[in-house]
Amino acid sequence: MSEAELIARALLERGIRATLFLADERTFRGDTCLAESWGDFWRARVAEGHAFGSHTMRHWYFRGDPAPDRVTFQSYDRRQTTTLDAGGMCAELRAPEERLRAMTGRGFDPIWRAPGGITTSNALRFASACGFRHVGWSPAGFIGDELPSDRHSNSALLARALRTIRDGDILMIHWGIRSRIEKFGPMVPQLLDGLLAKGFRFETLSARPA
Repeated sequence: MSEAELIARALLERGIRATLFLADERTFRGDTCLAESWGDFWRARVAEGHAFGSHTMRHWYFRGDPAPDRVTFQSYDRRQTTTLDAGGMCAELRAPEERLRAMTGRGFDPIWRAPGGITTSNALRFASACGFRHVGWSPAGFIGDELPSDRHSNSALLARALRTIRDGDILMIHWGIRSRIEKFGPMVPQLLDGLLAKGFRFETLSARPA
């Protein structure tokens, strides 16, 4: 969330509505994304008309289907592992929605994105039964703001995006990545302006057909 305000302002100034996938991750302030301390931020985004989807509550990763009625869910550092049944999967997707609704009165659109974009057959099936359609991103739409900046400079990421993005691509940008030294957030206005200048327009994922 270290670049959240900057990116939100860039979207607002250009009248762009995005699709925001929410998980309750730790932030640079020592709280978590869906703590009440971020209430004003989320209320502003709701007022601006953005779409919202689930990114799971814990932002763990789906690592396989150990049984027909289970999916493995594991923390990024692999120190914690659990298995979810269909009900547990639904609860994991709905928990961030409950937080957002408590702060803003707004729920989720019926969409979700798996952390890391990693899915399994059971994860997709359980989520669909819970009413959530999975959406990812296009290869060109992977902006790369989570890659090491010593090997992927901001200027290189920006140039690649402006060169390769095509009509219909889904773009994916984070509110901030702790591990990246050269933060990409300051480049977002240039990225948006460059795409607008090429004739692109933006829409939310909830506005796209399944």
